[in-house]
Amino acid sequence: MDVSVQHIGQSGARVVVIDDFLNEASRVVDMAAASTPFPPEGQTAYPGRRRQIGPEDPASPYVMGVLQKVAPVIGQAFGVSGFGIVEASFSMVTTPPDALSPVQRLPHFDWADPRMVAVLHHLHHLPDTGTAFYRHIASGIERVDAESAPRLRQAMRDEDERLGVSSGFTAETNDRYEKIFHVEGRFNRLVIYQGALLHSGYIPPDFAFSDDPRTGRLTGNIFVRLNDT
Repeated sequence: MDVSVQHIGQSGARVVVIDDFLNEASRVVDMAAASTPFPPEGQTAYPGRRRQIGPEDPASPYVMGVLQKVAPVIGQAFGVSGFGIVEASFSMVTTPPDALSPVQRLPHFDWADPRMVAVLHHLHHLPDTGTAFYRHIASGIERVDAESAPRLRQAMRDEDERLGVSSGFTAETNDRYEKIFHVEGRFNRLVIYQGALLHSGYIPPDFAFSDDPRTGRLTGNIFVRLNDT
């Protein structure tokens, strides 16, 4: 297991990257494939299919094993004594660019709370994918909190009126967003970051949008809330 901590953007926000995370990650792919088809995601703006993993789910030991193994890393990287799990799922990007809703075309934040942290486990072999992080150019916002969220939303509405709705997935720097960091999606790579950071899945133009966990962009997605101290 190879751990690195990156400090990104003007805020110096921490992004943790762990390679070769599990000894037998291919078994997790088998587990996900055995539970298909995943339902379309209807609760969030995630552009694809997602299967929630609850406490009684056969995949729950995978989730708890990930969190047990990564707990010391999270504690050291974010300076906390512990965390609590919020939700977990297997997820796959399956929505093509021409079917995206307006909100799915832009970098987003998961929560306007820096204590909410995403643990993303790549379980695919697709090249040129990953997660990119951004600064909203007009507002200068990279990491959203309760105070800046309304300002960011208003700035985005103003841009839509002035520039029109963006097309496709955001990838590189454009007239609205500056890409400040990019983590490539490699098999068995774990990425940990605050959900308040503006980010987007990095999807290449030739992406196939498969809904098969053995061939598509399968990830294990876990969200935790850091303790206050």
